Formats: sequence, structure tokens, C-alpha cells
Amino acid sequence: MLVPAFTLKLGQKIHPRLVTVGEYDGFHPCLTAATTGGKVLIHSPYAGVTTGGRLVASTGDVSLLNIGQQISAICAAKLLPGSNRDVLVIGTQTNLLVYDVYQNSELFYKDLPDGAGALLVDIDTRPNPVLYVGGNCSIQGFDYHGNDMFWTVTGDNVCSLALCDFNGDGENELIVGSEDFDIRVFKGDELLHEINEAEAVISIVPLADRCFGYALANGIIGVYRGHDRLWRVKTKNQPVVMTTYDLNNDGMEEMIVGWSTGRFDARNTTTGEVIFKDSIGSIIAGMVKSDYRQDRQIELICCSAEGEVRGYLPAAEDIKDNLMGVDLVAEQLQQLNQLKQSLLQELKNFETNQKIASYKDPTQVDLSAAMSVIPAETLLKSEFTVVMGNTETKAPPHVLLTIETNSSTVIRSVVIFAEGLFEGESYAVHPPLDKVANFIKVPLYPAKDVPYDLQIKALVGQKNSAQFHVFEITRSLPRFSLYVPCKPDTAPVPQSYVNFLISERAERLYKWLASSFLYQTAEQQATSKFEASFMSLRTNSPLIITLESSGEMSIQTDDMDLAGDLVQSLAIYLDIMDLQSTIDFPKQLEEFKTILLKVDELHSARQRLSAEMADNSNGIKNMIVRAEDARLMKSMSSMKKAYQQLYDLNRDIIMGYKIRCANHSELLECLRLANQAIQKAGRLRVGKYKAAVVAACRSAIKDHDSTTLLKVIRGGATT
Repeated sequence: MLVPAFTLKLGQKIHPRLVTVGEYDGFHPCLTAATTGGKVLIHSPYAGVTTGGRLVASTGDVSLLNIGQQISAICAAKLLPGSNRDVLVIGTQTNLLVYDVYQNSELFYKDLPDGAGALLVDIDTRPNPVLYVGGNCSIQGFDYHGNDMFWTVTGDNVCSLALCDFNGDGENELIVGSEDFDIRVFKGDELLHEINEAEAVISIVPLADRCFGYALANGIIGVYRGHDRLWRVKTKNQPVVMTTYDLNNDGMEEMIVGWSTGRFDARNTTTGEVIFKDSIGSIIAGMVKSDYRQDRQIELICCSAEGEVRGYLPAAEDIKDNLMGVDLVAEQLQQLNQLKQSLLQELKNFETNQKIASYKDPTQVDLSAAMSVIPAETLLKSEFTVVMGNTETKAPPHVLLTIETNSSTVIRSVVIFAEGLFEGESYAVHPPLDKVANFIKVPLYPAKDVPYDLQIKALVGQKNSAQFHVFEITRSLPRFSLYVPCKPDTAPVPQSYVNFLISERAERLYKWLASSFLYQTAEQQATSKFEASFMSLRTNSPLIITLESSGEMSIQTDDMDLAGDLVQSLAIYLDIMDLQSTIDFPKQLEEFKTILLKVDELHSARQRLSAEMADNSNGIKNMIVRAEDARLMKSMSSMKKAYQQLYDLNRDIIMGYKIRCANHSELLECLRLANQAIQKAGRLRVGKYKAAVVAACRSAIKDHDSTTLLKVIRGGATT
């Protein structure tokens, strides 16, 4: 069995997901991790770190870098152009610090109103590397001077960042995982693709051959190759960190996952098969790769939250095919035996059916065996219908899935698998024996406007049969399934709209409706005019979509999110690369204007509170000096007075800090809403026009120009 090449104890507890390794002098690796109390631990076994300033020596090979704030992200990378030395990047909820550990000096320090939830350095960008910082609904990019190089918005707090050649063009794209269950792929400012998952995306790791692995907060891990998912596995435990390493020494790196239970495992990236697993004993805090023993061999270094570190080397030739030391012969025999039993049972069923079919005299048929036979033409059908809801039973609106057979058989049970649609991702129906029939109805409650793939497995047979046939079918629930057609005059016309020009025939738009809504279009396809009206069953708000003969298309709805979803869905279906639009959402834009005013007020209050806190800090220093002078001169009354003033100043600082924390929390929420509003405005455009809107909004916010900002959101921006 594969065993660690080395172990060590750091003597400090470290925070999960906040571990990195850097060669700060350009030669010797140093394990670096965030600890309690706003400090960063630097383990440097080969070259001592220059202490002084923020850096203080602790014990042995460990030094501590004092940050003074709760650390939210950390990484080490070669951010300096033309240098082989790594610098340390530390993110908090309010600031970004880029520290040159070798020189023991700050490279730059920057206020980050959006905070830092994930860090990534792209060293392939020219002429200078770019530091990406994912925060509160935004992604920022900086050079080594701290200058802004990149900015865009995303749907929620950013949890993970990775670089991967997603579309196979030979260049890396930025892959972003966030708390709104989405994986987004950016090419520069342009959003290339979105993948909706079932939970917050807490980790992403790039793999070979255009693949990347991902981990969700609900225990799901998996691998995508471009748009296609290769595999996924759901567990009861929570993944913490991910990396890659060629553990079995076959020339291909495996995906390594560290779990909250203290276990980590290595999986084949193509199949998801576990080839090795081990346990440290406490939550896995981080996994990095480095030549830590300086013997020209890259180790996989696993760190636990208790400060235990283990290093693993690739397997030796004699154990590389059996890293866990299991009895391969016994395991293969067990698998073959299980397969044998399954095939024997299947053969027995075939023989029984053939025997029943060969009998000419019905009295010779074994009734118990005959009960398992179903007609050869039996099929399983399914149908979606929209249910408006019932106020008496308080049943909410939903989509009713009806599954039935076309013969006298009954459906004994149904299991449906659908990611994000059910709690636990599956739903089973098993009616009592006295209520079985040839159909089963399953209510579906889609929470969001996303398409769902339903994998349906049904047990079909005779009513009193002990054996059943398994039927499997796959159905797709359209993205906008909870919108029902209605007549235009049955609901008020929405005051908000998005207008744009397209060159498409009405027939194609009706086909898009049929694929995106539960909508029958057989009669309308013969006409040249396009007009469709819907009512949302969630909000009871109207939706009107029209296309004029001039090519001007209008989407009228008071829901800005819905309008953005419709524009993006239409662009994907019609393969529209760039789309400009004009919009007007009076209520949302007025709310956005109020948010911007609130942000300016909170920024001003924050600066005032910071100045007051600095003045009070200087006052405390003076009071301490005065109290100490009075003590040395044995003037007890003066010393008592100085300490009383010191106590009052300290109380004021504590109160100011509480006010500042409340101010910061409110500011974060306002910035979150502002960034989300910009993203909504961007989603009403496609391609270069979307990127131009986001960039123009960013520029207007930096200039505090709300008039230009609202103008850009309404009419778009020039590219």
C-alpha cells in the first residue's frame, strides 16, 4: 500500500481552503497557511525568512505574518514580471495584500469593497501576469502594481477560480464557481457559457484534455469536458479542497479530493473510479504540490486543520496498479460471481417466458410464472400538464407528470432522477397494492427557470406479479414550464420591456417557444406574424413576446431576471453571437438609483469612521505615555486621570468598531445588489454588447456618475 514519504507537525491550527506553497526566494518552497487570529503561518525548513515588521519568528522553522483581519483567500504565485520569486497574496473581506516575503515588504495594499473569496494568478498573460480576485458578485484583475486590469460581474459570491481551455481554442478561459449554483466560463469580458448545478460550487480544478473537476457544497464531485459532463458522484460528506497529481505514476494526473471527514481520495479523471484513499484524522485543510524535500521529486502535500502535514510520492513500479493493497484476485472473483448470479436470473426469466409462449394448452401454464409476462407491445408513455394550483388545498402551481402504459399492465413503482428538481435529486412513488393502475401522476415544482432532464425508471407488470419489467425513459422539462399561454386582453400590459432587432422568421420563433415552454404551436406556425402571451404561475405577472415585420422584437415583462433569461435562451437557440437592445424597467432602475446613493453614503460614513478611529488610536498612544510619566513621577492623581481618559477612548474605539462593522455589512449588501443589477443589465444583451455594458457601468460607478450609468443600462453602450 502507498504510504507517506514524509510527515511533520506545524504546531498550529490552520483554516480549511487557506493553504498554499511558494518559493519566495526563487528556490526553496515554503508551506504557507492561514491560522487563527488573522495570522499567516510560513514554514521555511531550508531558508530562514527575514523577520521584522509584519513578520515575526514563532518556533523552529515557522514564522508568522500578522494581518490583523480574518483571512478569506490566499495564494502564492510569480506575479512579478521576469522574476522566479513567488509573492504571497492575501485576501480579506475588505482588503487585498500582496506581500514580498523575501524582501519582507508590501508590494501593494488595496481596499476591496467586494472582498476576496477566491484568488488566482494567470502568469501566461502578456506583458504582465494578472491577479484575479473573486468577491461579492464581481471579479477583478490587478497587475503587480495594483492597477485595475479586469472587472466583470457574476451572479453571487465567488467561491472558486480556475484557468482551463474550455472551448479548445488553445487559450485558457476563466472558469468561475459561485454560491448561486452556477459555473460560468469567461473569455476576457465575454461570458461564453453557464452551467447550472444543484448547490454552491466550492472548488474547481483544471484537468488535462479540456476537462475540469468541480465540487459542490452538498457532497457532489464530478468532471466536465467542455460543455459535456463525463461523470459525477454524490456522497454524504462535504468536499473541502481539490487538486491534481499523478499518484499511480502512469503519466496521467488523477483528481485528488480532500473531504471534511479527514479522508482524501484519488480518482481517475475519465471514469471517476477511486484508485487510492487515505485519512489524516481531521478535516483536510489544503492540498498542494511541491518539491518540498528538494530531491527533484514533486510531492503531493496534504495538510489537516490540526496542522499535520503528509507528503506522498508517485507509486513505485510494483504497487502502481494496486495503491490500496487490496486482494485483486478475490475482488475480481467477487465481481464475476455477482455478474454470474445476475445472468443466471436473467436466463431463468427468459426460459420461463419462452416456455409459457410454447404452451398450446392454457391449463398447463404455471399461473405464478404467467403473472410475470407482459404483452410484447407494451410501451411507457409520459406527458406534462400545467396545474394552476388550488386555493382550497393550498397546493401551489406545478407541472404534473403523467406516466402510463398502453396495455392492461400496471405500474408498481416509479423512480425519477433530476438534478436540482427534488430534494436529494430523486423522487420515488410506490402506491399501495390496492391502488395500483396503469398510470402514475407525479407533481413537479421547478424552483427556477432552468431546463431539467428527467430520467424515469418504472416497474411494469401484472397486478399480482412478483417480478416486474424495468422501463427507462428520459424526458426534458422545458426551461419556462411554469408559464401558461393566455389571451393578451386578459392581463394588464407590463410597463417594462426590452426591444431588439433580429432577422428571423416567425416559424423559428414558434419552434423556440415549443422547445422552451409547454406550448403547442401547430396552428400558429402557418402565419407570418409572431405574438405570444403568457402568465407566470409563480407571480401571476404577464409576459408578452412580439415580432414586427420590420424585425423589431419586444419582450414585455416586469421581471428583469425573466427578460434576461429569455434573451439568453433565444440567443442560444438562434445562434446569435452579438445582440444590442434598449430596455426600460422603471421600478428596478429606480431601486438601483437608490442603492447607488446608499453606497455613496456608506462610503463617506466609512471614511469618516476610519478617520475617527485613527485619531482615537493616536490619542490612546498619548494617554499611555502620559500615564506612564505620571507613574514614574509618582503622581497618582495624574496617572488615575490619564487612565480614566484612556478607558473612555478605548470605549469609544470599541463603539466605533461596532458601528464600522455594521456599516461594512450594509455596504457589502448594497454592493452585492449593485453588481447583480449590472449583471441583469448585461444579460439583456449578448456578446460584445454585453461586455461593453458591463465595462461602461463599471466606469460610471468609479466616476460616481449615476446619470450615465442609468443611460448605459437603458440604451446599451458603444463597443
